[in-house]
Amino acid sequence: MSFDIKSQGTVLNHPSGLFVLFFTEMWERFSYYGMRALLVLFLVASITDGGYGWERDNALQLYALYTGLVYFTPLFGGMLADQLLGYRKAVIIGAFVMAFGHLCMALQSQTFFFIGLTALILGNGLFKPNISSIVGQLYDDPDKKDAAYTIFYMGINAGAFLGILLCGYIGETVGWHYGFGLAMVFMIAGAVQFWLSGKLFGPIGLAPEKDTVADLNANFDADEIKQVEQHVKTQKSSGRLGKWIGIAAVVAISIFCLNRFGLFVSEVESFGVLAFFNKIVMSALILAAFVGIIGYIVTDPTLTKVEKDRVWVIVILTLFTVFFWWAFEQAGGSMTIFAADYTDRTLEGGQASTFNTVNTLLTVVPMIVITWVLGKLVSQTFGKISVANIILSLAFFVIWIIVIIMLGFEWGYFGGLAERFGVTLDPNITEVKASWFGILNSFFIIALAPLFSKFWDMKIIKSGPIKFAMGLLLLAFGFGLLAFGSYGIPQGAKTASVSMVWLILAYLFHTLGELCLSPVGLSYISKLAPLRLIGIMFGVFFLSNFLANWAGGMTGSYIDTIVEKNSMTAFFLIFTIIPATAAVILILLKPKLSKMMHGID
Repeated sequence: MSFDIKSQGTVLNHPSGLFVLFFTEMWERFSYYGMRALLVLFLVASITDGGYGWERDNALQLYALYTGLVYFTPLFGGMLADQLLGYRKAVIIGAFVMAFGHLCMALQSQTFFFIGLTALILGNGLFKPNISSIVGQLYDDPDKKDAAYTIFYMGINAGAFLGILLCGYIGETVGWHYGFGLAMVFMIAGAVQFWLSGKLFGPIGLAPEKDTVADLNANFDADEIKQVEQHVKTQKSSGRLGKWIGIAAVVAISIFCLNRFGLFVSEVESFGVLAFFNKIVMSALILAAFVGIIGYIVTDPTLTKVEKDRVWVIVILTLFTVFFWWAFEQAGGSMTIFAADYTDRTLEGGQASTFNTVNTLLTVVPMIVITWVLGKLVSQTFGKISVANIILSLAFFVIWIIVIIMLGFEWGYFGGLAERFGVTLDPNITEVKASWFGILNSFFIIALAPLFSKFWDMKIIKSGPIKFAMGLLLLAFGFGLLAFGSYGIPQGAKTASVSMVWLILAYLFHTLGELCLSPVGLSYISKLAPLRLIGIMFGVFFLSNFLANWAGGMTGSYIDTIVEKNSMTAFFLIFTIIPATAAVILILLKPKLSKMMHGID
């Protein structure tokens, strides 16, 4: 490569650009997970408590719709970046659109609330697939990508940790709209910091030149450039894209008509907008997306036999990740309901002091680690991107102030400030916030990701399908623990007081499963996808999240129905049995998939 990324400085033996992406993604995940931690709780909170007073099933259906569409728009964001904008410009535009979305949600208006959700969905489509694509282009050596994506994944979870912790606490304690507004502030900081760090990336991720695709600007060798240019000319002259858009449209219309005039004909008149969209529209959209996108990719006439086999491996692994995220994403929906209404969260005396001590360590230790990484980045790059580093450092200074105030409130300090915000202080009694449990996933990832990165580098387990299967089995075990812990909840109960231990253990095993599957999945797409299709292939991987998040939220919306007719244990067993079965099938498919990878394992 004519541009040497390492000449821009290294941090922890990786290009400094990786850590710019680390912090950019961190702020975006801060905003996303901070808002997600509040969404269901805000919707079900009574009007007198500042919420909308929705029923659980409706709140979880909106959660399903939002979290599903957030992972649908990356399909088109990847295409736009590949063919028009370039990855870097797409990331910047997407970040500012999401900041606007958070601003709308901070306004106390239901109209602006839904405008904000729409902006978040659209902005994420531009941001999410393209920042992942830039990570892959920082490395010539495919073997370095597993470790790089694991570090990048720590940035994702550092943002999720801080977002859930701070937005969740402020939203539940001070006011919902303050929590939404905080997400906006740091989304803007992330966008500006990335915008001003462009010189570290050279030509990587710039807009396409010579009527071709964005990833040519990474200065790949002449054969690869010629291959991509030929591919673009072939596709534009073949009309294949229009053909598959037409096929997808026919599928969508057919499924819509089947739902509207067949399966739900007797119920449709009673549907509200939310139910109509989820039950009539979404299944048509999902199936059409899968048929159109996958059909378009696998029928590409320029794919060689090896490339086509590898693309099919990505498709198959994508389908199995659906089962993982379908269960995992109960965290923001039914598991949040379980934390709020079925978990004993009130601690007194010594228990309260113990929790506050643990919570302080859980908060301060990761903050110190992340601040140390920030210091390493600043020391390597301040001469090149000084303004970006100043903005990033100021953002962290504000985060530290908010953390200190939050912990002070929990320990009974800053009484005057607490009174001003309407917060009641009692260091002898602590009510753990329902959103707090969401930080456990992020904390465990921050703590364990370096160990997993080292473990993968040892190459004891090399097979991608086996890593995916391990993730599914660990996830299933976590839900098995929740099912066991819920055994004493009476049938039909609306509230209970189950020990927090079961949720904590569930989050631990879910996180272990996630570390086996998600960063490895990103790395395998980068390894397996042909250069000319890398952007859209990341979009295909996110397509699994589209289906899984929507289906997970819709399944979670039946929590009351299942508990009334069976039990809470039966509800959680659903998420135990299905992922475990998928893992067994994937293990059986491993020999065939390994053969189709043609040397990449």
